[in-house]
Amino acid sequence: MGKNINTHNCRLLIPRFLMITIMTITLFIAPFDGVYCKKALAEDTDFNDLKNRLAKDGFDIQTINSIYDKPSVLFETKGVSLFFVHSEGKLDYDQFLSKKSINSAKQYLKSHAGDLENAQKIYGVDKTIITAIILVETRLGTYIGNRKVINTLSTMAALSDPAKREILWRSLPDDRKMEKSAFEKKADKKSAWAYEELKALLRFTSKEGVDPVSIKGSYAGAMGISQFMPSNVLTLAKDGNGDGKIDLFTHADAIHSIANYLKNYGWEPSINRQKAHKVLYQYNHSNFYVDTLLKISDRLKD
Repeated sequence: MGKNINTHNCRLLIPRFLMITIMTITLFIAPFDGVYCKKALAEDTDFNDLKNRLAKDGFDIQTINSIYDKPSVLFETKGVSLFFVHSEGKLDYDQFLSKKSINSAKQYLKSHAGDLENAQKIYGVDKTIITAIILVETRLGTYIGNRKVINTLSTMAALSDPAKREILWRSLPDDRKMEKSAFEKKADKKSAWAYEELKALLRFTSKEGVDPVSIKGSYAGAMGISQFMPSNVLTLAKDGNGDGKIDLFTHADAIHSIANYLKNYGWEPSINRQKAHKVLYQYNHSNFYVDTLLKISDRLKD
């Protein structure tokens, strides 16, 4: 799932549990202690400017203060740094084509047959494609990410502040840093995108009566079994089980939301492979990713 580097296009950056390997590497990139920069706490890692910005954009300041006053809401650099060191080409998509993975996906098809077939009927999206996405995104819902989404999005949004941007820059390993000018340009772009996603998160959680601090997700801020970014949750998520709520941590809602997402981007029954590739590319801008989904779908039909 989620997107406003193009609000519809940044949805889903990398399958979340694939980042475990990258996370291991990044143990070496956190000289300020990993979870957040302890040294930096003394030098402007609060979210005061961000809170004021949200208030100016119409959010209730008391509500915003109550969220950001919680001790677990922190300026984090470890996850955010992955945006500046990640290499898509190094991810191992072949693991999803193993016999074990395909067998697990086939079992998922059986276990969630009702929801998958219902979504296929309503949205015209093949159940094997929906299952393939859930396999690659969250290993069939078993790995949904462990980072607080509000910390991720708030930290990135705060990069509009040069002082906070410098904190992140200093947390990156020297041997993996991009040019400073490239970093500055990317930080500007990511901060603008993250601010829009942060606002979407706050609107969604307010609407659903959910504590935004409780939501965990990927290093990018994507959440749930479908790994939607908050902007996509607001516009494309569906209540698949009819309980009157949107909860992408339930399989029914995730399945229906994925189907609706793909339909929104042009999926239709009997879609040809070329068009299917273009639609799936909207879910994650990676040819490696899309090719893997199509191969999984083929094998699930065998």
